[in-house]
Amino acid sequence: MDINAARTFLEIVKTGSFANASVSLRITQTAVSARIRVLEQELGQALFIRHKTGVQLTFAGEQFQKFAMGLVRLSEQAIRSIALPKGREVVVAIGAELSISSPLIPEWLKWMHRHCPEFALSARIDSADRLIEQVQDGTLDVAILYGAPRRTGLVAELLFEEKLVLVRSNIEGGSDNHMLIDWGDDFAQAFRAAFPVPATPPIEISYGPLALDFILAVGGSGYFRRGFIQPFLEDGRLALVSNSPEFSYSAYAVHSMKADEGVIARIREGLRAATQAIAF
Repeated sequence: MDINAARTFLEIVKTGSFANASVSLRITQTAVSARIRVLEQELGQALFIRHKTGVQLTFAGEQFQKFAMGLVRLSEQAIRSIALPKGREVVVAIGAELSISSPLIPEWLKWMHRHCPEFALSARIDSADRLIEQVQDGTLDVAILYGAPRRTGLVAELLFEEKLVLVRSNIEGGSDNHMLIDWGDDFAQAFRAAFPVPATPPIEISYGPLALDFILAVGGSGYFRRGFIQPFLEDGRLALVSNSPEFSYSAYAVHSMKADEGVIARIREGLRAATQAIAF
């Protein structure tokens, strides 16, 4: 299957039309149409329904989308592996959800750079679902996720256990509003069980560090990872809210059962060193 055709398919999905894809890819619209026509002939299925305002994926197109993404990622991985610089034996790729990426991934990269000079390193930030897909299709060696996915063929190893705790800012004259932070579906369910009739929060933020910056600047309260806010508890800028419920927030290293155990062992060693360095 032509990788360029898969890329063209994904660009149409991304931009919403054949015309927009031709501009983005810097090829003619005739070339875009030709690539998709050949792809549809090869698959034996129509992939798009064309409208005056753009295109819509058929059921077959929706099914093919994840395979197209895998094909393109595998192609890019092959190119990187073949073009490795001298002294590097293999590309090691790791991914993490945004909320767990810092400072864990930077510490892991530094450890791997010092202790595994034979590896070329790749790190990416993405959603949990996309990271799991990349582990399954082999373009990612390990994904760091909050919550263990229940998928056939995947291994989820506990990386660290942490608590989400309720804290308030000690800023003088600051707001006392509670901020709702998106820590995922499990936290949302547990939070609703603990606070069955919560007031509508004036502010909702999906990224913990951004929420923390806001609370430290203007005041308020919210749930945060205990390890992440420990320095602010120690210097007095934050304080634990007494008698408030705590929620488990464990992180897992997820990899395929088919992965190279030698590579996984080194990644695992680096992750353990990284978690110790940042004292989760």
